Amino acid sequence: MSELTVSKKIKQLPPEAKRQAQDFIDFLYQRYTLKESSKQPKSSKLSDNPFFGIWKDRDEMKDSTEWVKNVRKSQWSRK
Repeated sequence: MSELTVSKKIKQLPPEAKRQAQDFIDFLYQRYTLKESSKQPKSSKLSDNPFFGIWKDRDEMKDSTEWVKNVRKSQWSRK
């Protein structure tokens, strides 16, 4: 359906239906413009974020696999 056809049909609607059509168009516009703007890639690199490397100086994190095993043992063992 062309934009002209849609426009003609909207003009023939009663006032309340015109308001509903406008509300729906506003909803669709907001929904799809927000989706498009959220798809744009971020320009910053992960390593530029402040959280990156927060555990780098922790000695127990040198071998993170071993650290996880130890935490699980202490948390999951029955006392």
